[in-house]
Amino acid sequence: MIDLYLLVLLLTPLLGGGLLAVFGSRAWAAELNSVMSACTFAASVALTVRVIGSGPQVAFNEQFFIDPFNVFLVALTAFVAFTTSLFSRPYMRIEQHHGKLTVPMLHLYYSMYQLFTFTMLVALTTNNMGIIWVAMETATLTTVLLVSLYRTPASLEAAWKYFILCGVGIALALFGTILLYFAAERVLGEGGTALLWTHLNQVKGDLEPTVLKLAFVFLLVGYGTKIGLVPLHSWLPDAHAEGPTPVSAVLSGLLLNVALCAVMRGKVLVDGSLGNHFAGNLMMGFGLLSVVVAALFLSRQKDIKRMFAYSSIEHMGLITFAFGMGGPVATFAAMLHMTMHSLTKSAIFFAVGHAVQKAGTQQMENIRGLLQVSPTVGWGLMLGTFAILGMPPFGVFASEFLIITTAMHEYPWATPVLLVALGIAFAAIFGKVQPIVLGETTVKPLPHPPALVPVFAHLLLVLTLGLYMPPYLADWYRQAAALLG
Repeated sequence: MIDLYLLVLLLTPLLGGGLLAVFGSRAWAAELNSVMSACTFAASVALTVRVIGSGPQVAFNEQFFIDPFNVFLVALTAFVAFTTSLFSRPYMRIEQHHGKLTVPMLHLYYSMYQLFTFTMLVALTTNNMGIIWVAMETATLTTVLLVSLYRTPASLEAAWKYFILCGVGIALALFGTILLYFAAERVLGEGGTALLWTHLNQVKGDLEPTVLKLAFVFLLVGYGTKIGLVPLHSWLPDAHAEGPTPVSAVLSGLLLNVALCAVMRGKVLVDGSLGNHFAGNLMMGFGLLSVVVAALFLSRQKDIKRMFAYSSIEHMGLITFAFGMGGPVATFAAMLHMTMHSLTKSAIFFAVGHAVQKAGTQQMENIRGLLQVSPTVGWGLMLGTFAILGMPPFGVFASEFLIITTAMHEYPWATPVLLVALGIAFAAIFGKVQPIVLGETTVKPLPHPPALVPVFAHLLLVLTLGLYMPPYLADWYRQAAALLG
């Protein structure tokens, strides 16, 4: 039965990409994109219910593996992809009205959006470490086309930079995968089973520690480029700033999580083989460096999308640091923070997208008084900013509190660094967003009503999870934390 659920989940966006490749220039292409994304989300819910009720399962001759950890990310990915498709409908039409996009560009956008969703879901559900690499490489190619959609010199430069840096990163991840296979074939023998994660997990104690240690270094650096960890992050602000806002939302809220999932699969194997904290120490180092550097860069930003791109680097660094600490509480907090960050940051980019369309610029000094011209956009941006800065009672506060208190107990030397960095980030973002929302304005109304239901739906979820964690969701996170050791 799990095979059927998984087949529907993967074939729906693939079929959507094919249909939109043919009919993407029609007037109803945006509606078709949303319908296919809704069907994908419904399939993810059915799969989630099945896995949570029955436990981890393999499918299609063990080529796919679903457990509470990756099915949690599958549900999150499908949900944000669906709400982003709803946001895309008026947003892209406004961009077309402003002359920034043509019908062929929209045709490309809708088909690549579905294909991008497909590649992320494959990367999350496959049991084969080699297929993870293939899916991540395909995701890179689709996002290059999405980032360069406007065909301006700046967007083409950002797409080229993204392609080169992430291409090099993916090449390093490929070398790490080859090393992993080299260590596995001595134990599992030649053939496809040597890259199946479930088989590797069963024999991780017998794998050659030295080879596995080297493999994890390449996997972390390779997939860490996709996560946006410092110093591998330089593509991320450009890609967020120059691509369409829906692309910024899925890059920040989804793609970074998928790459981190691939790293965590490798960490479980390395921890079991080495029996020490080597992988965790590396992740903590990269994570802490990302939090500090991103916080310092935040105060220098003048472009609103670049500012929130650096905020994504900061939060992914915090999540990586938490996963690096390990243990049930830190891992639980990291997964909770992944959820909160994906929902909050995508909501922020939705509000920012409409704010930029109203002002006609991404320069923050020229975006003022959103509460006067559009109270809903202004409140959406302000509440999203409060949430991402960790203000109670939003869920980001709960996850950051868990991470910091765990660090105080396990690694007290890191706590002051985290607190200072988070304080700098708070001051930088709040100081820049306040005049954008409250200042005097000269912006004009939009030609189409904005899609603000996704903004407040995301923020309502973040607020609800900050006030009350449903027992079944807490158990879900605990199961996933146990699988990650």
